Amino acid sequence: MIKLYAFRWVPDFARGHVRDLRVRWALEEAGIPYEQRLLDQDEKAKPDYMALQPFAQVPAIEENGFKLFESGAIVLNIARRCEALMPAAAEGRARTEAWMFAALNSVEPFIGNLADIDIFSKGERWAEERRPAAVDRVNGRLDRVEAWLGDRDYLEAGFSAGDLLMSDVLRILDHTDLVDRRPVLKAYRDRCTARPAFQKALADQLASFDDSAAPPGF
Repeated sequence: MIKLYAFRWVPDFARGHVRDLRVRWALEEAGIPYEQRLLDQDEKAKPDYMALQPFAQVPAIEENGFKLFESGAIVLNIARRCEALMPAAAEGRARTEAWMFAALNSVEPFIGNLADIDIFSKGERWAEERRPAAVDRVNGRLDRVEAWLGDRDYLEAGFSAGDLLMSDVLRILDHTDLVDRRPVLKAYRDRCTARPAFQKALADQLASFDDSAAPPGF
């Protein structure tokens, strides 16, 4: 059985957004059972875990001696096993992989930069000065995704791992109205996250957090 490493505690603003959620969602879509191994914050930089995840982050997985880190790589590994996440035909598989990379490389860095400004640097003068340009860059990327979607329900013919990652990237903007004020993108995000597999994954992640494991000072 797959063992999924995730955090036992994170601050409230991060709950529902830690990237093990993407892996949980993919596993639920694929119907693959897993068990979770919850890490305390002081465990992530210990040698045993660093041998599994070199950047002291989550998620990571182990399965029958096979080890893998990085949420995108893990979701790709799961998708390649499951037609619910990746078509069997070669062209469909390649298109799915392209959208997975697009979500993580062409869209998420811009959105993540804005989230860092809003959440981790809130109130800083430099952040206030940089924010308008960051918003413009995010809007430029959202324009591209929205134009591609048009009247499509999904990025390609049906829901895939590309949509899983893209919609979860869009969720990073939930603290803003940048997606909600775009009817096409809002409907797309909501369509993806209404899936039972996402709802189950989200509920399981939220249920795993333990406030008694908070580090001193929190």
